[in-house]
Amino acid sequence: MTTAPETSITSEDFRRMPVAEMLAWIALHGEPADPRTDIDTESLRRRLPHLAAVQTTDVAIRAGQGSLPGRAYIDPTSIPTGRGLVWAHGGAFIGGHLDMPEANWVALELASRGTPVLSVDYTKCVGGVHYPTPSDDVLRWWCTAVENSDQWLGVDPDMLMLGGASAGATLTAGAVRRLIDASAPVPAGLILVYPALHADSTDPSAPRPAEPHLEGLSLNYAGSEAALSDPQVFAGLGDGVGYPPSLIVACELDAFVPSAESFHRTLRTAGVDAALRIELDSDHGHIDEPSDAGARRTIEAIHQWVSGR
Repeated sequence: MTTAPETSITSEDFRRMPVAEMLAWIALHGEPADPRTDIDTESLRRRLPHLAAVQTTDVAIRAGQGSLPGRAYIDPTSIPTGRGLVWAHGGAFIGGHLDMPEANWVALELASRGTPVLSVDYTKCVGGVHYPTPSDDVLRWWCTAVENSDQWLGVDPDMLMLGGASAGATLTAGAVRRLIDASAPVPAGLILVYPALHADSTDPSAPRPAEPHLEGLSLNYAGSEAALSDPQVFAGLGDGVGYPPSLIVACELDAFVPSAESFHRTLRTAGVDAALRIELDSDHGHIDEPSDAGARRTIEAIHQWVSGR
């Protein structure tokens, strides 16, 4: 029987726990607090004055027995790119929230450059929750964003893109696969930052992860052995046919680079306009740190790609 550890742990301690202990911890105590004191919106705006004009609006969708929060970001003083983005943060499918930099700072930066952003949350795979629940949430957000794109983001629904980081990239890539399989319209573009698109994103050819921690996280998300080979769960397992123009950003020091490279090849083979950027001297999670030089380069690269669509 797994016993949850004491509540006084650091986020680093938490990430080193076995997956079963991580899940037990969250079930009892919630996600560990971020110790950083300079990543809230006010602090970011003091450090980065170009973010000052971005306006935010809280929105929500119904999910399960409650609701899920989202936040729309628009800068009325920016030069519009003409496109909007629905963006999903990461967190290993068990954590993450709208106030983490990977959600909030990224959205502030892109909105300040002229791309309005709808940052969305989803149900975490904790307490017996597995796929398809978080994927259903992302699809529900996407459909709701399309219906409300003019009101929430001021853009035409045909100009709306979808994207995410880490687990959020997994979920958004899988959501597009589900749209394709349902013969539904796909987003105008797809942006994936350090994605995990295979059951073992360190070795896309492996049927399941060899490393215990990654195996635990993949299985906890997928919910079953069979789901580990489902392209709607891990989009890198599919043929890539039908995907929209895509930007994939991987980090040079990240063990998940093979997954990004493999999916890029898959998309290109399928005739998709796909670009792969390897951010040098950067590691997984870099856009969750606003002071990271590689993170700033990635934000600018996303902006340039969006502007060129």
